[in-house]
Amino acid sequence: MNQNINILPECNDDINAIEIITIEAFKNHPHSNQTEHKILTALRDDNALSVSLVAEIKDEVVGHIAFSKVKINNEFIDWYGLAPVSVKPKYQNQGIGSQLILSGLEAICELDAKGCVLLGEPEYYNRFGFKALGELVLKGVPPEYFQSLLLSGEMPSGNIEYHKAFS
Repeated sequence: MNQNINILPECNDDINAIEIITIEAFKNHPHSNQTEHKILTALRDDNALSVSLVAEIKDEVVGHIAFSKVKINNEFIDWYGLAPVSVKPKYQNQGIGSQLILSGLEAICELDAKGCVLLGEPEYYNRFGFKALGELVLKGVPPEYFQSLLLSGEMPSGNIEYHKAFS
């Protein structure tokens, strides 16, 4: 694991690097349609990025993570969606994504988040406490890949709706 990683809030100077990293990170991903960078742009344009963090090594942006509000049964009840998380390919498998996820979860806790959802590989996200549970549903996706993490309160149930940028 690279010990010289700084996790910082996104700033305007990071936007181009974030786009390039996101494109590179998802270029050969089997479950991607390579629109993640467009989702980020749409979220940013709509002021819908609740948390947007970058990972830097020696002042170079090498990773990024985004969180945005999600609705459960058409209502925002302090739950967020993690998506996307990207690490520059040459820096993958060094713990940078993990540090981004942990820092991002801390950041949404500071926003009084009650929980977080994501669509991703269970083998990876289980280590952070995410689990595929039947209470929360994202229509049109295999339920074993739609995972949630309760941060406080009681687990809600219902249909999840991400920001329109994800459509």
